[in-house]
Amino acid sequence: MRKLLGAAVLAAAIVSCKADQLDIPNPNSASVSGATSDPTALQLLATGLFAEQRGTRSGMITNAGIFGRESYTFSPQDGRFTTHPLIGIMVNGVQKIDPTGFAVGPWGGEYGLLRDIYNFKNTVNGIATLTDAQKAGAIGFAQTLEAMMLFDIVATHDTLGGIVEMKADPKELAPFVSRDSMYKYILGTLDASASNLASAGSSFPVKLPPGFAGFDKPATFAKFTQAIKAKVEAYWATSGGGTAAWQDCLTALQASFLNPSATTRAQFDVGVYDTYGPSPDSPNNLTQATNTQLYAHMSFQSDVELKTNGDPDDRYTAKIRTGLSPASGPPNSNGPVSATSTLGFSIWPSVSSSIPIIRNEELILIRAEAELATGNKAGAIADINQVRVNSGGLPPTTLTAASPDDDILMGILYEKRYSLMMEGDRWFDMRRYNKLDLLPLDVASGPNKNFVARVNPIPQAECLVRAGQTGDMIGPNGQNDCAP
Repeated sequence: MRKLLGAAVLAAAIVSCKADQLDIPNPNSASVSGATSDPTALQLLATGLFAEQRGTRSGMITNAGIFGRESYTFSPQDGRFTTHPLIGIMVNGVQKIDPTGFAVGPWGGEYGLLRDIYNFKNTVNGIATLTDAQKAGAIGFAQTLEAMMLFDIVATHDTLGGIVEMKADPKELAPFVSRDSMYKYILGTLDASASNLASAGSSFPVKLPPGFAGFDKPATFAKFTQAIKAKVEAYWATSGGGTAAWQDCLTALQASFLNPSATTRAQFDVGVYDTYGPSPDSPNNLTQATNTQLYAHMSFQSDVELKTNGDPDDRYTAKIRTGLSPASGPPNSNGPVSATSTLGFSIWPSVSSSIPIIRNEELILIRAEAELATGNKAGAIADINQVRVNSGGLPPTTLTAASPDDDILMGILYEKRYSLMMEGDRWFDMRRYNKLDLLPLDVASGPNKNFVARVNPIPQAECLVRAGQTGDMIGPNGQNDCAP
């Protein structure tokens, strides 16, 4: 009798089910339309965006660190970590970086995130339960992330520019645009973000990661957006934007979280960070706790300035480990492809160590750049001293307003080198100011002697896909090779 009753109940339950209830979405094939009807989806999507952004950071720093002679990755299993950035290939008689190697820089991860940002914005606009203010806030922070990813791409590939448009059909390839167009699109996106954040009310409809503490409300996130804009304007100013971009840089700094009077480490370190952690979170892959292949360039030791008591710059002491077992790159027919190093980093003690996206210390030095470029030498020197005295423990600079502009610029670049060590800036700064030839040269002989990477190549896979379309990728002066 009990079995019969159970069968009857089961039969009744089956009869009472509606056809649409049996149509269960495939959880492995999520869709934008499906997310708009799920009240928890927006938070999950937002968390995913920030996680993807975080995932691009260590690769960006490693790439720029090797190119800018800040670091080496000495891998006994794979010498390409060293050889590809430091050894060129011949393309039409010109030495360039191998576009099939490990030196193509930010690309796939950034464009993957840009696709997800595109979907996120569509989802936000499709959720009927969000207010206009909530939609503005969500789209505002997504636009800042969008600008950050495009900035990484143009900063590393600025000879040929990149792609700024996401097509509705992900299989449809959007065209390349020039470097100038990319910078203008990025700055326009940051302005649009600022406008949306100003209309976003007092809170976001989602929670932001811990590294955004203090910048997790629309009004404070807007200060972070302006900090990113100031940095983009500085790069654009030295890439074609000129004096107008420097003025816009100063304006953005005024609207950011810049504190030019900072004197303590805590004040210099105010900013936005990518946070990490042990499993099940994602670890910091640069940490000295687990990364035994990452070495610092010996020039940090030879170039460091001394305090009045004869000790090295406090930033060197805090960030560099000495006395490591000697390591060098793998040999080839011309000998070792890099110098030997006995230095490591002490910047990231554990897998939970944060990596800054942008800090107040960087903003002060960006202001020094802008002040110098707009004729305010005294202001630039004051910013130099604010950092070198309080962050480095060094005596004030001997530079004066009568010093040549280039001497003051070199003073700024020294401070940026040690203040922003392994934060992904050195190579870009030296390239922006046409000073790559001042970087240490690690290949002593052979065809690659004195080779310095000036730009990341477009990944060959990108070029090959586009070669099968109606038109090849065309860059400046009609070039269409994969190694600009």
